[in-house]
Amino acid sequence: MAKASGEIGRTGRYVETVAGGEKARAFVPPPLPPTPPIDLRAMLNRIGRAERALGRLDGISAFLPNQELLIYMYVRKEAVLSSQIEDTQSTMNDLLRWEASARKGRPVDVREVSNYVDATTYGFARLKDFPLSLRAIRELHGRVLRTGRGAAMGPGEFRRSQNWVGGTRIGNAVYVPPPVPEMKECLDALEKYIHGEGGDLPPVVKAGLIHVQFESIHPFLDGNGRVGRLLVTLYLCAMAGLNEPILYLSLYLKSRRREYYRLLQEVRERGAWEAWIEFFLDGVAETAGQVFDSTKRIVEILKEDRERISAGGERTGSALHVHELMQKNPYLTSRKAVERTGLTAPTVNAALKELARLGIVEEVTGRKRDRVYAYSRYLEVLAEGTEPLPRGGG
Repeated sequence: MAKASGEIGRTGRYVETVAGGEKARAFVPPPLPPTPPIDLRAMLNRIGRAERALGRLDGISAFLPNQELLIYMYVRKEAVLSSQIEDTQSTMNDLLRWEASARKGRPVDVREVSNYVDATTYGFARLKDFPLSLRAIRELHGRVLRTGRGAAMGPGEFRRSQNWVGGTRIGNAVYVPPPVPEMKECLDALEKYIHGEGGDLPPVVKAGLIHVQFESIHPFLDGNGRVGRLLVTLYLCAMAGLNEPILYLSLYLKSRRREYYRLLQEVRERGAWEAWIEFFLDGVAETAGQVFDSTKRIVEILKEDRERISAGGERTGSALHVHELMQKNPYLTSRKAVERTGLTAPTVNAALKELARLGIVEEVTGRKRDRVYAYSRYLEVLAEGTEPLPRGGG
């Protein structure tokens, strides 16, 4: 039940809502774009820097002998970081070791990260023949929450009841999104804006507006943050010329989590869009630069290690074959290497032993059987910034 009050403007309006027999004020954001319009004059340099960083990032695949490698690893990094913002504790190493079957079972945290990887891969492929839409957003959500803690929270379905953010009940919530009827109206308006209605702002600016609007609408019972962050990357792929989903903006948001939430709330309370957009543009530029620099370091590591292997002895061919496999499987067992290379077990074991002798890989279990080898120097670059936050740390 909702009762309208207030004026629509940059700050939207509040309506009365009820959940669990308790009344509260729910926020209804105004349609995009903001009115009065955002003043871009003071942020033209930021816009230019973000657009140049995206352009440079888009051409980075030319550095790699295997373009799929970049996508494979950075999609996983973003999945880990996005999940950590919502207090998931899995690290990049946890995910990669689980994928390599280096650990038995599938912990809930890793399962949730794996779902995000699947949603990103699916969403990017979907863009090729289907526009970003409410249907696509529901499909992404269904994949993000298909297993794990959110599996009972309506995967793939917009909520049919009132939700809230923070607090133990709606009465002490930090934020109360719009009730269901207003939520549907907001979603319809957001879809129109995504499809190009309502102004000609630069795509990198629109991506920031769309993210805040989605977070304010909060259309799902769970998983809104993960879907909202994924929406940024996919929108930039669709509209800003980014050819691969390799912008892991969650590292920037994770390291500034308090400021991120504060700015979201200030948009709602004061219409402070300019401050948010400046923060967002800085994040795009910084993150794209980090991906570019990390990729250059990875390329150098791979090149140096190939040269060391090639300068080796009799096992050069098989060692190079296993080294190539480890670029996409930086945790690797002998059994997996046999399955994926077609080499014999003795040949694979000899190649792994040679790579360990050269200091390129190291055995990480200490076992005599079912040993696991890690491509350590490579993993260090990939895992930068993916240490989990303390529980409730922001």
